[in-house]
Amino acid sequence: MDGLVLVVFLLATFIGGLSSGLTGFAMGMVLNGIWLHILAPVEATTLIVGYGLITQSYAIWKLRHALSLRSVAPFIIGGTVGVPVGTMLLTYINPAYLRAGVGVLLVAYSIYNLAQPAFAPVRAGFPANVGVGVLNGMLGGLTGLTGITVTIWCQLLGLPKDNQRTVFQPVNLAGIVMAAVSLTVAGAVTAELAKLYLLGLPLLLLGLWCGFKLYGKLDDVTFRTVVLVMLLVSGLMLAMPGLISR
Repeated sequence: MDGLVLVVFLLATFIGGLSSGLTGFAMGMVLNGIWLHILAPVEATTLIVGYGLITQSYAIWKLRHALSLRSVAPFIIGGTVGVPVGTMLLTYINPAYLRAGVGVLLVAYSIYNLAQPAFAPVRAGFPANVGVGVLNGMLGGLTGLTGITVTIWCQLLGLPKDNQRTVFQPVNLAGIVMAAVSLTVAGAVTAELAKLYLLGLPLLLLGLWCGFKLYGKLDDVTFRTVVLVMLLVSGLMLAMPGLISR
């Protein structure tokens, strides 16, 4: 990796850490939007999973005061059902087309809700949350996009910002742990990739720290707007052909 490419890699890593600290999600899509121009897909995925273990664990620790296992459990239960179903459906559905379709839906959802700042929160119970967990797991199994469905659902429930993050971040972490095990068993973790991981780690941690500093200054309304903007950016990245998958 030459000097200019390394600079791009490190800058992207900082931005990924910043987005994770600020919103708690979308790091993978932000990084993929840049890294897939300089890294092989398996390398980008492995690094994102490795960094995700740190960012999600750190965020859960920082927000532990708002953590409720009862709130998280339905989504994880649903996810354990949805992930294998989504993986099975890979045989019948082209993930590239699905990602593009999800991207279009995210763009439409974000624009609609940004234009409509006030909304009535959805009322839902355990069965609905399990159902969302199943859908979230299916999408993760099909595309590797863990957490998007739960993130949107938390917004629709109108939860306070800390409560939102302590729901969708543990769900994300559970998916990342499963991905880390799979990638390690598959031999995707190499000595060269480990060196690159360690090079980017200080920038990731700096971005994560800066993101949490900014997060602390946001009220619930502003946080909702920031998340919608990040969903919009993520949707655009998914909808643009060739950016996420080649």
